[in-house]
Amino acid sequence: MAHQQEHRFRVMGTEAHVVVRGGGSSGPERAEARLRDLEQRWSRFISDSELSRLNRSAGAAMAVGWETSLLASLAVDAWSLTGGRFDPTVGPALVAAGYDRSFDELDSATVRTCGGAATEPAPGPAGTVVVADLAVVRLPVGASLDAGGIGKGLAADLVATELVGAGASGALVSGGGDVRVAGAPPPGGWVVEIDHGMADAIGTVALVQGAVATSSVMRRRWSTVDGEAHHVIDPRTGRPTSGAARACTVVAGEAWWAEALCTAVLVAWDEPSGPSVAHRMLSDSAALVTTESGEVVRIGSDRVELSLGVPA
Repeated sequence: MAHQQEHRFRVMGTEAHVVVRGGGSSGPERAEARLRDLEQRWSRFISDSELSRLNRSAGAAMAVGWETSLLASLAVDAWSLTGGRFDPTVGPALVAAGYDRSFDELDSATVRTCGGAATEPAPGPAGTVVVADLAVVRLPVGASLDAGGIGKGLAADLVATELVGAGASGALVSGGGDVRVAGAPPPGGWVVEIDHGMADAIGTVALVQGAVATSSVMRRRWSTVDGEAHHVIDPRTGRPTSGAARACTVVAGEAWWAEALCTAVLVAWDEPSGPSVAHRMLSDSAALVTTESGEVVRIGSDRVELSLGVPA
């Protein structure tokens, strides 16, 4: 049986959990260092991060690290594949809604909203140019990228696969519940708890390969002078979603895509035919959606194993 190491720490404004099976003893520490490196590259709360500098350079081409180039490329792909329901340019709307500092600082603070900007649709990333071979990105004038929608998932993807590439027999990397597993799983698979921000976890899923991500409007909430707000923005209005969907868990091949789909499903649920639209987006994945009535709805591919189980 492979030796297993676990490591928990706080990064990217959330709790990280790394499990490494086999390999040397330094795997968990290398994983933490790598996640902190990606945070330094992608955080909008760090003024000299690559992403912050890229946003300030909108309209001009900028050389970035390959990780940031990949982030930009996948963010645009997710926007296109979800029909704009996932939109990486909602950063200004988040700021306008009060999410203008790290979430750790929002817990006990009343945040004044900025007003009109919160009601404007997100500009969208159309026109973004990514030259992957050169790691060069050019954002259109007026657009800025926010890594919040896929950043934790992509970080988990990169670190889990890098751990296995460095000699681990298997790895699990979780950032705030967005999980990627790689390599050989433990007996019975990697058991991941499904938490929709209610009183108790609603179940578990056993992963052999791939990823699971969850987004809930019941978490990452903060107080404003206009009432409570949350982090899931409808890019068509620039406002936090207000539909019947309260939380979504997606199982997919990669965590960045599972994370983007979670947002897209919560946004789509506001539409008249939202459940049908969401189901069509999940052709290669599956989701559990909790509604405001407490009902849990399964949508997506029947080929993907995702069902309620006994919480671990």
